[in-house]
Amino acid sequence: MGSERSDATPDETVDDTALALKILVAGGFGVGKTTLVGAVSEIRPLRTEELLSEAGQSVDDTDGVDRKVTTTVAMDFGRITIRSGLSLYLFGTPGQDRFWFLWDELSQGALGAVVLADTRRLEDCFPAVDYFEHRDIPFVVAVNCFANARTYGAHEVSRALDLDRGTPVVLCDARDRDSGKEVLIRLVEYAGRRHTARLLDSVG
Repeated sequence: MGSERSDATPDETVDDTALALKILVAGGFGVGKTTLVGAVSEIRPLRTEELLSEAGQSVDDTDGVDRKVTTTVAMDFGRITIRSGLSLYLFGTPGQDRFWFLWDELSQGALGAVVLADTRRLEDCFPAVDYFEHRDIPFVVAVNCFANARTYGAHEVSRALDLDRGTPVVLCDARDRDSGKEVLIRLVEYAGRRHTARLLDSVG
């Protein structure tokens, strides 16, 4: 399989950080998951991409992403240090339906998830939203602002996706490291609030 492997394994890259958290990056086919992981990762990202083939044309919906020639078949992996004492391990999920069986394995132990959305194909992120809502995994929706896409506000996207109240929606550029880092910070803050609320409920 045509994979680009990082220069070091996750165990080898652990330094003196006190906490490492697992984050999933999910969303539809061609929405920018691999791009986001690659943009923010401070190590060379591991990628498991294969060329799109004629055999997959009948099952892969490439409408709107006609120029895409590769697809993630297992996962992407990267790492970013948010601040001293806090690192995030990023796991990008495959976008096509036929690879969703991997999601259960990837989601084990995850603090939360980023669901990337493309307003030109907003319906493509519904399965990811449903997946995390049904499993009570905290997530934020990050709208990847493509140059030729109409711009919508966070409230409009939230209503269109019928998100649970309080679920954050942020606009981002998956190619930009600072933009991607802000998305991850929002997720960690939101997941932290959710975790604290659960602890208080259990005590009460």
